[in-house]
Formats: sequence, C-alpha cells, structure tokens
Amino acid sequence: MVEEYFKLTEIGLYCPRYNFYLDPQKSVKNAVISHAHGDHAVAGSENVYCTESTRSVMELRFKKNAGKNFQVRDYHQSFMIDDARITFYSAGHILGSAQILVEIDGKRILYTGDFKLDADPTNEPFEFVKADILITETTFASSETAHPNAESEIVKLNKFNNNIIFGAYALGKAQRITQLINEHCSNLNVLVHYSIAPIHRIYEQYGIDLGKWQLYDRKTMKHSSNSVYIVPPLTFSSYKHSRDVYKVFASGWGNLQEYCDEKLFISDHADWNQILTLIERSEAKEIWTLHGNGHELKQHLKDSHAVKILNE
Repeated sequence: MVEEYFKLTEIGLYCPRYNFYLDPQKSVKNAVISHAHGDHAVAGSENVYCTESTRSVMELRFKKNAGKNFQVRDYHQSFMIDDARITFYSAGHILGSAQILVEIDGKRILYTGDFKLDADPTNEPFEFVKADILITETTFASSETAHPNAESEIVKLNKFNNNIIFGAYALGKAQRITQLINEHCSNLNVLVHYSIAPIHRIYEQYGIDLGKWQLYDRKTMKHSSNSVYIVPPLTFSSYKHSRDVYKVFASGWGNLQEYCDEKLFISDHADWNQILTLIERSEAKEIWTLHGNGHELKQHLKDSHAVKILNE
C-alpha cells in the first residue's frame, strides 16, 4: 500500500522516508510544487522543486520570500531526492502545472495536483502517465458534473451591448478568458485589473499568445460600450450593485457566481468523465483521492480498484 511511502499530514502529503512534501501548506525543507495557485504553493521553503513558470509566478507573488533555493526542472527531466526519483509531467491546469511522478522501490506513484484534459492554448496539454498508484484531485468528482465546452460558454458575451465586468481568478482563469475572448469575441476590447496584468506578462514571457489586452483605465471604460474588464473575485464583488455594466463570472462552481447577469461555467479542473478517463489511462489499480469529495468515486470503483479517501 502507498502508506509505506506517503502519509497525509496537516502540512500536506509527506514522504517520511526521504523527507519531502508534495504541495505543502507551510514552509518545509523540501517542497515539490505542482503549480503556483495559493492552495498548492506557499512561501518560504528551503528547497523548492517546480517548473520554471511556476517559479516565476511564485517570485511575483512572494518576492524574496518565495523560496531559498529553487530547483527548477522541465517536464520529463527526472531528479532525485535521496533515492526517490521524481519527474514532472504536464497537468493541463494552468501554465507550468505539473503532475508529479514519484518512483520508489520500483513503484510508480503519480500525484496529479489539479488537472484538466480540455485543450487550452494558454497552458501545456495534459499528458497521460502510467502509474501503479494514482493520487488524484476530486474537486468535481460527481457523476452529475459535466463541464460544457469553454468556447460555447465564452460566445455568450457576444449578446451584450454594453461594457462587461468579468470576474475571474487572477492566475490561470484570467489568462484563459483573455485568450478565449480574443479568439471568439473579436468585437470586444479586453481590459485587465492591475493585479492581473503582471501574470498576463509572465504568460507572454513564456510564449503564450493571449491576444490583445490593455491595463484598465477609467477613461477607456467610460468612452466605450464594448469593453470587458477582467477583475479578481474580490474586486468583482464590489460591483454587485452597479447598474451601468453587465456582470459576468466564470467558474466551475455555481455558488461562487452571485450577483451576475450571466454565469459562464468554464472550469480548469477535470469533471467526472475526465477523472474516469485518467484512471483508465493510468492503469493504476490503487487510487487515493484528494482536494474534493471522493466518496462517489470510491463507490463507482468498488469492484475494480482499491480506493482510499485521504481527506475524510
């Protein structure tokens, strides 16, 4: 069983034999980071193993406290922590996101982090990896969850005839929305919040074509009727009583999309069928679930897989 190699602690998934964590929630000696979202990457660890673009975002957000020693690795570039062999593979979640394959005693243990299978030109495409043991996110692991096509959601913006305040997470979502608007809503002018613009620039630094966008200014918004102002969720909530703009929010979560004129279900996580596809293609017979509710998945797989719910 995988318990020989990893255990879930209050800090995160820990490998006691070789003293490293996967996505720790506090600073540690050895942190192997799947991606730069705040619930997976924290500041201050001594040795930080991650992809190059993940380091760039962490340094943007945490400045000098991002980490003492960054050990940057490309996808497929294996490295060792003592006798554990570790390799990153693209997770398709955001730019630089990685599945983490850990090989110990001939066992292949694959930690997905957050992932999606959908095509998305703002990040590297998902890679299927064979594993003996799969530790998967289950954010949307419900048979009732099927994410719609992102392109069919974004074109709903074309029906509006006034400026739009668009709520989206600053890292990953905002860049994907910018690219989608430029490709499918060419009549709209994209403005971005000052906190989002530096992340847009990092994406472009790594060769991602987001299309046209500009930093928000009040004058541009005031004198146009076809602008989309992309803002983070906290800023979006401050516009809830505004009547002179349309309010749109994009998420896989319906309950986050309040005070909206339109809800766009654009998710950067795997839905039910994508999780099942991952399990099948990985060929793993032992499954651990994390980051969500794994009970329905455990019931679904009861005759074919050993399933352990980590976070119950």
